[in-house]
Amino acid sequence: MNRHTRRMLLNIATGVAVAATAVVVFLPAAYAAPGVVTGNVNVRSGPGTSYGVVDVATRGTQVDVQQCQGSWCYINKSGPDGWVSASYLSAGGRPVNPSQPGLSFGFTIGGPNGPQISIGVGNQPQPRPPVVRPLPEPVFSEVCFYDRTRFRGTSFCLESGDSIRNLGDWADRISSVENDDGLQVQVCSESNYRNCRTYTTSASSLGDFDDYIVSVRVR
Repeated sequence: MNRHTRRMLLNIATGVAVAATAVVVFLPAAYAAPGVVTGNVNVRSGPGTSYGVVDVATRGTQVDVQQCQGSWCYINKSGPDGWVSASYLSAGGRPVNPSQPGLSFGFTIGGPNGPQISIGVGNQPQPRPPVVRPLPEPVFSEVCFYDRTRFRGTSFCLESGDSIRNLGDWADRISSVENDDGLQVQVCSESNYRNCRTYTTSASSLGDFDDYIVSVRVR
């Protein structure tokens, strides 16, 4: 075999190897990444506090993380799926970096309805991702609801503008309301905000509304 033929075959082999490597790196991820909810958190219809609350995920809930966008991740779980703040998730028993949560779950791009790309294919060393300094998120006032009097027990929180027309598993469980920011909180004994009472301060006990609330909204 002469030198020219040998060099041509070497170039072809190199090109095939590079193409095969690209196929491995860019194959869609086959499975969602497992995660655990580290604290009670609102599940929202989109990646941000401007989206409505569709459910509340309680601490310890096992979830499948489908994608991460900014500081939010889309999760599958028992009950309504949706977006949660990455600061309330752990991956493999470790806290998630809220500024780049996808790195903890092995995602770089993609979502529940599109392709997903893993950065952890095989044992190949991966380039260090660029350092991105996220903009600080605005601080919002919130109201927290507890299933026991005097702000004890299991809880979930809502921010100004949030509303839940049917509390589902939380129906007839709320016993106290923590409202340190003086928001207008409407608690209702029926779904769709009927038969309501309004609080603008905290209430360590709800009297005849104790364990009798089905819908809430915060203004």
